[in-house]
Amino acid sequence: MIAGIALHAAPPDFKIGPVPGGRLKVFKKQFTQYTNVFGIHLFATKDSPPDKFRHMAIILAEYLDNDEDGEPDNPMVIKTMVHKDAFLMMTKNERAMARLDHDVFQYKGFHHGVGQFATDTKPGNGEFDATLEEVLHLITSIGYANTYPKVFGEHQGSILAQCLDRARGGQFQRVPRKYPKDAWFTYDDRTCDYPCQCTEYIYWAITSVLGAQENPRRHEVIQHEWRLYNRELVRTRDPHIYKLITDPEYKLPSRLPDGKYTLGKSKSSLFKPDLDLIKPRLKDRDGRLSSTNHPVNSPKPTHN
Repeated sequence: MIAGIALHAAPPDFKIGPVPGGRLKVFKKQFTQYTNVFGIHLFATKDSPPDKFRHMAIILAEYLDNDEDGEPDNPMVIKTMVHKDAFLMMTKNERAMARLDHDVFQYKGFHHGVGQFATDTKPGNGEFDATLEEVLHLITSIGYANTYPKVFGEHQGSILAQCLDRARGGQFQRVPRKYPKDAWFTYDDRTCDYPCQCTEYIYWAITSVLGAQENPRRHEVIQHEWRLYNRELVRTRDPHIYKLITDPEYKLPSRLPDGKYTLGKSKSSLFKPDLDLIKPRLKDRDGRLSSTNHPVNSPKPTHN
């Protein structure tokens, strides 16, 4: 228990059952499948394949317990997500998601959910698994943004927002008609407001560093929106966000989920600092400090 909030400390077993009663009863009208990962609720409709629903739960567990030792890597982020009733929901496809009556559960206080289509989940045939995106959106926008609002907050002035403004070539409250030529994040969906842009940007940065976007075929698909498709490009072109997301203080994932949560076989590459970013700054012949490193000042967390 942290700050009076009971956390599910037991490792997830990914068993699928019916939607529980109590506060979650409101989901019974539209969902028939349920599981739980570290206290975070997952729901699926009756026509969502159970194997794909389980895959979504495994990806969530791998992101939150990246070394797979059975315990969340950042308990404070879990505490925030549980406190805010964060949840994931799966429907068969986009049309089915649009048909859901979201007011039913939002009226009961469940406002912090992210949807995933079964058609985009572990699609096979070399197609990108959108589960890696939607699950991470929930973790960063609900967990990290609220646990560390001055750092990961999805609002102007946070460290994440400052990185976003650099990546877009300026601070834009609305999507510009045309991004500056030197921008490397150019998401043009006009329905995506500033907080949404923060969510999308950190997703691209994290997954590129973890290797999810490196496939040459993938480059062609994403180049209109994101240019830095691998770790080295993020490290050299966007060093501020690279330093932030690899800072061991925040315990963001350092290994891409592979859909296999193997408890006890620790995949311990976690939270190794990048030596290029913390090496001492050198002085030139005139005794001036080199400006090659641009450290990010990371305030201590403010917990809601």
